[in-house]
Amino acid sequence: MACPRIKKPWDRIPESEVTPESVYINRREFAKKLGLTGVSLAPFFMGRSQGAETARSPFVAPGTLGSSCTGPYGHVAEFWVKKWAELFPAVRNTRFQVKRTLTDERIFAGYNNFYEFTVTKQRVKDLVEGFEVNPWEVKISGEVKKKGTYDVDDLIRMGKLEERLYHFRCVEAWSANVPWSGYPLSQLIDKLNPSSQAKYVRFVTVYRPNQMPGQKRQRQYPWPYYEALTMEEAMNELALLTFGVYGHPLNKQNGAPVRMVLPWKFGFKNIKSIVKIEFLKRRPSTFWSDASHEYGFWANINPKFDHPRWSQATETFLNTGERIPTRLYNGYGEYVAHLYDENERQFFY
Repeated sequence: MACPRIKKPWDRIPESEVTPESVYINRREFAKKLGLTGVSLAPFFMGRSQGAETARSPFVAPGTLGSSCTGPYGHVAEFWVKKWAELFPAVRNTRFQVKRTLTDERIFAGYNNFYEFTVTKQRVKDLVEGFEVNPWEVKISGEVKKKGTYDVDDLIRMGKLEERLYHFRCVEAWSANVPWSGYPLSQLIDKLNPSSQAKYVRFVTVYRPNQMPGQKRQRQYPWPYYEALTMEEAMNELALLTFGVYGHPLNKQNGAPVRMVLPWKFGFKNIKSIVKIEFLKRRPSTFWSDASHEYGFWANINPKFDHPRWSQATETFLNTGERIPTRLYNGYGEYVAHLYDENERQFFY
């Protein structure tokens, strides 16, 4: 059966966010200026935060991301494309805009940190085809009235879906501008009716070592992946329970079928492929705080606090390879600064 055509949001993209024709036509000259010549493009920014592997150019040639319902852009479950046909593309919320251009989907779909599959960013797209994302359920538990196991189709319909163009910043000092589709996590929390005892929200990723080879090979990590937020952070309007990207349901390599997107925090807080949401009285540990002394609970973006092995003052913008200044809270301070005391080390630790 042929894949249904996924409607794209190109007609809704403001002209200011579209790559100029002259730039596209002269992309080879553009690549030469960056030193990215030949089929195997040269590395142009700093190494990984875990391990010694050098991060290479994210630019991916068309047609190299494998067969799927999105052509060259990665693996999207045909089931959810059909099931959610009336939901995508979602209308963009124009309150959340970024000044720099939209990152090409080919780049973002081919450059992923998803250690459950591999530590090599460019290989994630090649390992997710056998990852089953239908059926999918999310268990809700803890200090909340409406406990239970929810089908992801019910979950997506418990809030008002919208698209938000967010600036995404990785702890490894690279960034992208990505259009995510979801709804504020607060909309779900309000419907679940947590008790006054609920002070934290914990999220857990699926554990399937038979489908996620990284969970089997990298036994030094405390799988499955888990993350957490304070209730105040979870209720913030920026916290997006996310089901789609680039106008269609999430690619498997981008965390299908449901993930969190928290634009003021480093990317590792943006947990993917969620199967559990727990409401807790006490602050839980997080995956990287247990696995590495370099990362902690808060992970708020602040250029003044360097990683133990590199500066966080600047970042490599994937669209161009240029170094750009990193902004406090990734530029979202007007929404979240009131949650924190900048004199406290609520950034890595």
